[in-house]
Amino acid sequence: MITLSLLHPLHKTPVQSWSFEQEAVVRIGRSTDNNVVLYSAVVSRHHVEIYRTDPGWVVKSIGTNGTYLEGRRITEVPVEDGIVIRLARSGPNIQIHMTEEKRDPLKELLNRRRVEESQEIDQSTRHEPPANDKAALPHQTTIINH
Repeated sequence: MITLSLLHPLHKTPVQSWSFEQEAVVRIGRSTDNNVVLYSAVVSRHHVEIYRTDPGWVVKSIGTNGTYLEGRRITEVPVEDGIVIRLARSGPNIQIHMTEEKRDPLKELLNRRRVEESQEIDQSTRHEPPANDKAALPHQTTIINH
């Protein structure tokens, strides 16, 4: 999951946040077709894309006024948890947090046991006799009338 927080311009504290779990690309800009819409004159209609890659997330600047990280203009950078990007030189600051789904070893063990138990039950209800086991075959009775 990725969470974006709009920071207060003076206090640098979050004033609004957006979280995304399923999206492969999160778009930020002034246009209403973005995932995060920011109404600021210095923010481009389509300003930033944050997209998922195999190793992690990447921030890509696509706006005309630029995107800044630690005072330097960027075009594309990997996301590190907690980074703050600025949209344009004097625009809003966005902090990015990434949270991975935490693994719960106990939950994984219980799920594995449930699967194994259901497989055992499924196998025990089949009762298919082995091919060469005559004792397992049903007895055939022949009735002879005299």
